[in-house]
Amino acid sequence: MPEGDTVFLLARRLNRRMSGRTVRRSQFRVPQHATADLSGAEVLGTSTIGKHLLTRFRHPRDGELTLHTHLRMDGSWTVLGPGKRLPRNREPDVRVQLDLDDGSTAIGLSLPVIELVRTADEHDLVGHLGPDPLRKSFDRAEAIRRLGADPERPVIAALLDQTRMAGLGNLWVNELCFLRGVWPWTPAGSADLPAMVDLAVRLLRFSVSPQGAPQVTTGDTRPGQTHWVAGRAGEKCRRCGTVIEVVAEVPGDPERRRTWWCPHCQPAPAGMSGRP
Repeated sequence: MPEGDTVFLLARRLNRRMSGRTVRRSQFRVPQHATADLSGAEVLGTSTIGKHLLTRFRHPRDGELTLHTHLRMDGSWTVLGPGKRLPRNREPDVRVQLDLDDGSTAIGLSLPVIELVRTADEHDLVGHLGPDPLRKSFDRAEAIRRLGADPERPVIAALLDQTRMAGLGNLWVNELCFLRGVWPWTPAGSADLPAMVDLAVRLLRFSVSPQGAPQVTTGDTRPGQTHWVAGRAGEKCRRCGTVIEVVAEVPGDPERRRTWWCPHCQPAPAGMSGRP
């Protein structure tokens, strides 16, 4: 699943290709917006809040509108240059198509969330989200407060909760817990939340910076060397050589995502079991 930094980088690419362009023709291949028409609208730009994309338009008839999309597991956006077409086998996956005045075409594929609203009503869609480390308005104190609001909740579940702090996905929270030496099921109230928030901010901002390497936490960009624990079940810890453990995701339970950790580098607190 894309995480906050990958969605942020996607928005940056969409801005380079779409901002300032005018929509010549639009298609929405979803029932709720099948009759929507953005032709004549100027693309003002795309921004993100956590894993959510907000593409804003100024329409000559309808005023300022926002297209809210979320990629979840399978969604994607692409912009095709003039004269280029999608592979035929991807045509059934098209959910949104925007033909632009420079001859390019922006296409949303397999998007599970598509909502077109007045920009003034954006808050109804994303107002529940917590502070986003990649936004200039990031409120560190509020993120810490929200993460600690349920002190008995496992810290890994709190970090994954987008209403606490937006943008962290499963890869980042597993790597974050390892880098801080925190057993993932440590109660949030017992974790050093300010330190975890500060590290999360540094990691995500570096990931999207020009000098950064997206989602590389080890500093090593070679294939198979980019992460400390995520995706490395049964392999040796890069620090101590202990075998990395994993617990499987529990379907339908947002508190129990697939989790990797090093039992030596991330010991369970005294009085707690080494496995959940």
